[in-house]
Amino acid sequence: MEWADVQIRLEAYNEKLWSLHEMERTGGEPDVVGHDKKTGEYIFYDCSAESPKGRRSICYDREALESRKEHKPENNALDMAAVMGIELLSEEEYRGLQKLGSFDTKTSSWIKTPAGIRKLGGAIFADFRYGNVFVYHNGAESYYAARAFRGSLRV
Repeated sequence: MEWADVQIRLEAYNEKLWSLHEMERTGGEPDVVGHDKKTGEYIFYDCSAESPKGRRSICYDREALESRKEHKPENNALDMAAVMGIELLSEEEYRGLQKLGSFDTKTSSWIKTPAGIRKLGGAIFADFRYGNVFVYHNGAESYYAARAFRGSLRV
């Protein structure tokens, strides 16, 4: 990809710059990872080596946050992503990211959870260990100092 082409697209959709800034501000280090030839959109992912520091210690969604009786985290992944104007990576997108390098070797990231899993109270997250991507489950209300979320933005 040529940066000049990406820049033209960003200038045409400059409202997306705020979302890119939020990705950067929260430690995501966004980068262009693809181009959708069908729509013309450039695809940005959080490419920080570890889960973005400014998004850690959060549960999965608002329902999970509200279900906690004590020791509530300050926020949740789905609400934060919505405010930022980005989407959580899907499992497929997360696996694609890992083909570009080794990410989350010491941390983990919430990823989009299928409705059936979420309906049962769970949520999924992923990381990269032992040369492999691992996808796990947890209660959606759980949160850890080393877990955040990775996002994507289409411009």
